[in-house]
Amino acid sequence: MKIKKFNEIKEYTVNLEDLVGEHILSGVDITIEEESNDYSSEDINVVKFILDGKTYKAKEDPSDGYRSYCEEIVVCGDKVLNTFPEHVVIGAMMGGGDYGEENKIIQFFDYVTKDCVLEIGTGNYNDYYPYCGIQRILN
Repeated sequence: MKIKKFNEIKEYTVNLEDLVGEHILSGVDITIEEESNDYSSEDINVVKFILDGKTYKAKEDPSDGYRSYCEEIVVCGDKVLNTFPEHVVIGAMMGGGDYGEENKIIQFFDYVTKDCVLEIGTGNYNDYYPYCGIQRILN
């Protein structure tokens, strides 16, 4: 019998679109973690952030070295080390580019200044060379 720890959270995934709207941002960590399988291991980019008191985690899927993706976000119980006073943000999906590229990136904008403070997702999604977009823009 497995005993569940008091602070253990059952992880589940959310879509980027689920995060559109007004939120409270209170922490962001961007790190590199080692991910391994039966055949190899590699370092991947990971972002953990706190919205409305929940911790979310997005990982880069490095694919083949030229292409990378960031498609799903997991609600988890991981600790975010870089916390700060609550910050009201608005989540909005990034539009397409001037040359028809499709982006699946959510951007979080400061409610007061309207500056982008965090973006997560996959850029050039419909291109031969998509890229994982994980960027913290806070000062």
